[in-house]
Amino acid sequence: MDGTLRDAPRDPTAWTGKRVLVLGLAKSGVAVAKLLHRLGAHVTVNDRKPREEAPEAAVLEALGIRVVCGGHPEGIVNDSLDLVVKNPGIPYRVVPVQAAIALNLPIVTEVEIAYRLSKAPFVGITGSNGKTTTTTLVGQMLAAGKVPNVVAGNIGRALTDVAASLDRSSWLVAELSSFQLKGTVAFRPRVAALLNIIPAHLDYHETMDDYVQSKQKLLSNQTADEIAIVNADCAHSMRLAAEAKSRVWRFSRTQEVAVGTDVRDGWICFHGKVGQTEQIVPVAEIALIGQHNLENALAAVAIAKACGVQTAAIADVLRQFPGIEHRLEFVRELDGVRYYNDSKATNPVALARALESFTAPVVLIAGGLDRGIDFRELVPLFKERLHGLVVYGQVRDVLAQRGREAGVPVVAAAAHLRDAVVKARGMARTSDVVLLSPACASWDQFASFEERGGIFKQAVHSL
Repeated sequence: MDGTLRDAPRDPTAWTGKRVLVLGLAKSGVAVAKLLHRLGAHVTVNDRKPREEAPEAAVLEALGIRVVCGGHPEGIVNDSLDLVVKNPGIPYRVVPVQAAIALNLPIVTEVEIAYRLSKAPFVGITGSNGKTTTTTLVGQMLAAGKVPNVVAGNIGRALTDVAASLDRSSWLVAELSSFQLKGTVAFRPRVAALLNIIPAHLDYHETMDDYVQSKQKLLSNQTADEIAIVNADCAHSMRLAAEAKSRVWRFSRTQEVAVGTDVRDGWICFHGKVGQTEQIVPVAEIALIGQHNLENALAAVAIAKACGVQTAAIADVLRQFPGIEHRLEFVRELDGVRYYNDSKATNPVALARALESFTAPVVLIAGGLDRGIDFRELVPLFKERLHGLVVYGQVRDVLAQRGREAGVPVVAAAAHLRDAVVKARGMARTSDVVLLSPACASWDQFASFEERGGIFKQAVHSL
């Protein structure tokens, strides 16, 4: 395999005897190591975690896979390797990745391996916000329409855990992050959906240009035989669409489109060809709340239509789908106050969209990892929507200052999330909403946004 990997064959037998280093013992690393080992590759897995914190190591070693834990020893990256498969979350600036770059070794994520080893056509879905909701919707729409599919990737199972077992009759519906896409070379989804692009993950990508270029990889290999579905209301998405060689469908909640999905006379409408309009479902009947979820629904309808799903099945899902865990998830009502878990809101735009989903006054719980964001754009919305603000984590002082600038009636700091829930209850009045929508990553106090949301729900149910 050469330094680009672009011309490497998709024949599974091509992996026999190849020397592969897998960096990272997370879910995707374990899955890709097992798959390539099964195909005859000589696989080494390397993780900086101590061996006692890596129970997956014993599982791999039992299969005959070499595992090196506790750091990245000198020589682990060397010129005898044919390929490095990197955990998506590992930055390119770390020592072993830089060593591989210096040796001109191909460096990919498991998305590339899954694509090369799957006979199934891919649906690839990416965006700064809305990926998980849209991907879940698409999977349910295909299932309701009796179209075989498996949902995987940045949601649920690793792609390499399922890709090789699927045939051409099944769609592989993949949620894809910028981290995953940055490590692709030849990946080419049959249907690609670019939901939106806002400044995000710049601590990883370091520049906005690198972030946008990573998202662009979703479309860059597509041809006229494939479909790209893009958000007509997002300038970055439209710029990338202009460079696409595939057939471009658009979706929009604010304007009419020629081919794709939009809102007309209170209905979600699909336009398969210019001048041909099909009403799908009244917007008022969609179970999901919020304008951002209307965008997600529009994207999902276009994707489902591209995969051949009938209208009735699409409409049924939109009328019934309540949303995903940790995304505007209703937790309980107590003393006339409704509590919502939006732990998946890891940036200011996601928080803004959450606040715009409610007409009742909100007591907001926000905070988390400090990525150098000043949150100034939230001040007008804080002023308009918040009755109270409880802040915690590394950014609590910055968020508290924004709350005071907005004139929020009550602003308080909490030592931890459970304390924040108690303080929020004390602020809330009958008919208010208490909303956890952190606007930050969880990694200052939690292992994941899922852990953060779970603790919030436990705390709410303990009130």
